[in-house]
Amino acid sequence: MPLAPVENPRNAAQSASAPTRFVGRQPIVDEKGRLFGYELLSRPKPAGVPPADPEAATREIVDYWSMLLSNRGEGFAFVNCTRATLVDGTVTLLPASNTVLEILENIDPDPELIRACHALRKQGYRFALDDFSPLPDRAPLVELADFIKIDFLASDARTRRDIYSMARGSRIRFLAEKIETREDRAIALSEGCTLFQGYFFSRPVTIASRALPQNHFVCLRLLAALNRHPTDLGEIERLVLSDASLTYRVLRLANSALYGLTASVTTVRGALLMIGDDAVRRMVSVAVAGTLAGDRSTPLLSMAVVRARFCELLAPRIGAAPDELYLLGLLSLLDVLLETSIERILEALPIGPQMKSALAGKPSHQLCPLNLIRCLENCDWTQCEAIVRSAGLSEDAVAALYLEAVRWASTTLQAP
Repeated sequence: MPLAPVENPRNAAQSASAPTRFVGRQPIVDEKGRLFGYELLSRPKPAGVPPADPEAATREIVDYWSMLLSNRGEGFAFVNCTRATLVDGTVTLLPASNTVLEILENIDPDPELIRACHALRKQGYRFALDDFSPLPDRAPLVELADFIKIDFLASDARTRRDIYSMARGSRIRFLAEKIETREDRAIALSEGCTLFQGYFFSRPVTIASRALPQNHFVCLRLLAALNRHPTDLGEIERLVLSDASLTYRVLRLANSALYGLTASVTTVRGALLMIGDDAVRRMVSVAVAGTLAGDRSTPLLSMAVVRARFCELLAPRIGAAPDELYLLGLLSLLDVLLETSIERILEALPIGPQMKSALAGKPSHQLCPLNLIRCLENCDWTQCEAIVRSAGLSEDAVAALYLEAVRWASTTLQAP
């Protein structure tokens, strides 16, 4: 079932289904860096405040993810489950086809729980064992599991060997979590882990500092052209047509359901003329990001497009230009996508001084939405709250805009 048309940003925060708390997503990737899915993470209560009811937190996650059910291509949703939500069937509100139910380490595998999980398995649900410890009483859960998550910060080599041994002969895939360095990933891969999660992936850093490939200059010139007012469609068309990958991506996006065109578009000029300036900026900039990313960085590309849309939606609330902040969000991961320093990119990218300052991390009015989306990505709830307060925003509004940005990005990147 396709997503409904994107809601007007002015109405997004007033939606009846708007979330009431921040919810984070942390990507899970395979050994080739391809997106496998996301774990959904709910914000805990701050220190000194009684902890939230875990049942309510799980139900909140279920409600959040149910609003994204049609996001095909996003992979699996890993959802932390309490004992009650497994036993009472709350989790069946989520589709079995792309939901992985995480059984937390503090859940006892008593007969009632095991019966409930077997019933869920018959409905097609998959199970992951979170923060697994290789204790004999956990054996009944191993028989249910499709995935075992291994905490690489909390486990030593001997503990991990015991876990691998306990699952020997099964179809279980091992997911290494809290991977923070390239060395962590290499060790996990050598031990047989095929899925990975952690700050190494969700807090991207520049892997190397190398010169920009020549073919990327076309993309950078195009991004600069999109930032000029009024848009020169002739210049944009010439730049798009100079790169076969860009031409393909622009036509592919223009003919997707996203832009609601009534007839097929067969030329770049036709696409640019039919959809209007604002849509041109979004469509072409997403195509540029996809070209720069190639086929190796799906999670990063998704993050860049979510950032772009979130910054665009937030712009009117802080008195900024939506089109400028959209481009800022998209550019904010260029150093990672191109594996070079932001300084080299800014030298080659002819954009205004304010945007350059924001991308370089210097104080700027434009930096507020970018810092906020970074905190949401990293589940840094304390800093999120500080930015929301200082900008005079509401948590509900920010959470609703983030959800819409995720939905919009998913629809955009799934264009046929």
